Amino acid sequence: MKYLIVGLGNIGPEYQFTRHNIGFMMLDAFAKASNVFFTESRYGSVARCRVKNRELVLLKPNTFMNLSGNAVRYYLQQENIPLENLLVLVDDLALPFGTLRLRAKGSGGGHNGLGNIQQMIGSENYARLRFGIGNQFVRGGQIDYVLSTFSEEEIKTIDERCAVTTEIIKSFCLAGVQLTMTQFNNK
Repeated sequence: MKYLIVGLGNIGPEYQFTRHNIGFMMLDAFAKASNVFFTESRYGSVARCRVKNRELVLLKPNTFMNLSGNAVRYYLQQENIPLENLLVLVDDLALPFGTLRLRAKGSGGGHNGLGNIQQMIGSENYARLRFGIGNQFVRGGQIDYVLSTFSEEEIKTIDERCAVTTEIIKSFCLAGVQLTMTQFNNK
C-alpha cells in the first residue's frame, strides 16, 4: 500500500521557521526520524520511505501554500495513491499552540492551502493533521502572525510535538485514520 504525506508551507529561507511552515517542519521531523532525505522533483521536494510494508511518498510542495493543490493532485495521480491514503500536515490558527488534531475529512476552515487542495482534487474527503499555532494577534494581523517566527518558549515545545506527529503519521499508515484519531486526539 502506498501513502502520500504532504507538509504544507512556503519555500524560501524567509519562511523557513514561520508558523505557517509547521507542516514542513513536521514532515522534516518525520523524514529525519526515518533517515530519508528530500530531493527536488516536479512540484516539490520528495522523499520516500517505508513503514513496515507501507510505502510513503513525502511531499513538500514548492508551489507556495495557496497553490499546494497542484502538487497534491499530481502526486496522487502519478503515484496512483487513493484519496483515503492522503494525509496533509498543516498549521491551524483555531487551535492552541502545540495542540495536534487529526481529522478524517472536512472543510478547509479558511486555510487557503487546504482550500486549494480541495479545489484541485475535488474532495474534502482526505485526512489532515492540524498543528495548533495559536491566535495571539490583533484584529487584522493574521497574515503577519502566521508569517512570524515562533517564540523561544514555543520552540522548546516544537521538537516534542513533532516527535508525536511522527507517531501519528506511522499510526495513520498502519492502523488507519479512525484508530489513530482515537489514540492521539485530545492528548
